[in-house]
Amino acid sequence: MRILVVQESDWMEVGPHQSHHLMERLSRQGHDIRIIDFEIRWKIHENVSLVSRRQVIDNYYKVFEDGGVTVIRPTIIHIPILDYASLFFSHKAEIKRQIQEFKPDAIVGFGILNAHIAIRLAKKNNIPFFYYIIDELHRLLPEKHLQKIARIVESSNMKNSDMVISINEGLRDYTIQMGADLNRTTVIRAGVDLNAYNIYDRKTIREKYGIEDDETVLFFMGWLYDFSGLKEVALTLAKNRNQKIKLMILGKGDLWDTFQEIRRDNDLKSTIIMESWVPFSEVSKYILASDICILPAHKNEIMMNIVPIKMYEYMAAGKPVLVTRLPGLMKEFGVGNGVLYAEKSEDVLEVAVDLIQSNKLATEGEKAKNFVSSLDWNNLTNTFQEFLQKGNK
Repeated sequence: MRILVVQESDWMEVGPHQSHHLMERLSRQGHDIRIIDFEIRWKIHENVSLVSRRQVIDNYYKVFEDGGVTVIRPTIIHIPILDYASLFFSHKAEIKRQIQEFKPDAIVGFGILNAHIAIRLAKKNNIPFFYYIIDELHRLLPEKHLQKIARIVESSNMKNSDMVISINEGLRDYTIQMGADLNRTTVIRAGVDLNAYNIYDRKTIREKYGIEDDETVLFFMGWLYDFSGLKEVALTLAKNRNQKIKLMILGKGDLWDTFQEIRRDNDLKSTIIMESWVPFSEVSKYILASDICILPAHKNEIMMNIVPIKMYEYMAAGKPVLVTRLPGLMKEFGVGNGVLYAEKSEDVLEVAVDLIQSNKLATEGEKAKNFVSSLDWNNLTNTFQEFLQKGNK
């Protein structure tokens, strides 16, 4: 199949997310994949030109060297608000171009505005459109004054898509509330690769960062959003001064500089371990080096129904996961499945200490691994492929 993907986030800077795993696996199976993306974080980059030129990057991969896809980045104007306005015209032209030249058998949308354009063009050209929802999209817009308009467009997209696919049940409920036809909605969860975890990697990473056998490592990976709750965990750790607990963070983002200040001001350079992005093949080693994984996010509108893919990766490594009591997480994992809940970010360290003192790290980790053991990436990819093929008939 020829599959065209449209999204309004950066395919190359973030992830790998559900979309990367699925598309690269489909590419390995012989499908031809093209991605139209948007450099959404251009504002944080230095020496940005006023106008970006159209780029085409062949064989780009996040997960598999032999699973590369073609990433197309249309021209945009690097001026706030005008970037979205220029996106409307440049992405519309690019989608038309791809329909004429690439002749996709299916279009998959992960965005709002360019998904809206793609739906109209897909219907005009009798191409099935699949809307894949991994977030409440309109809430992610940094421009608050645009969120109401974005919500209207997002709702229209859900009503007019041939199939609306969500990453968890909470988001499926959200899509139905937004207007999606119940009979044209389904859930395809994030997957796991249980073979990616080699217990011998644990020692290698712990030795690299000077972590002793009797020390417990709390681990987080991903973008360091202001609402991630990590700042509260770090400050609690600084206040309590538990010499046997370390916090390891793998990622980058808004809080990076804040964490450097916390480490310096509180003499925590050996207690809070910071590492930027590493190749995806190395990520499993860092998870294994930890003892407890955390998702201490604030209870805000963005996080209410989200189940990040990292949750499944943590659990596949056999790690208990401490999270704040968010509705989406509670609906997905319930209790007794290796996921433990704290009321707020500041309470995560206390729950971790209780878990350590109860000697239940291994028991809870085994529960977590058992819960995700059936979510094999190959099976999920085949399910997704079947939806695409049925929609093309």
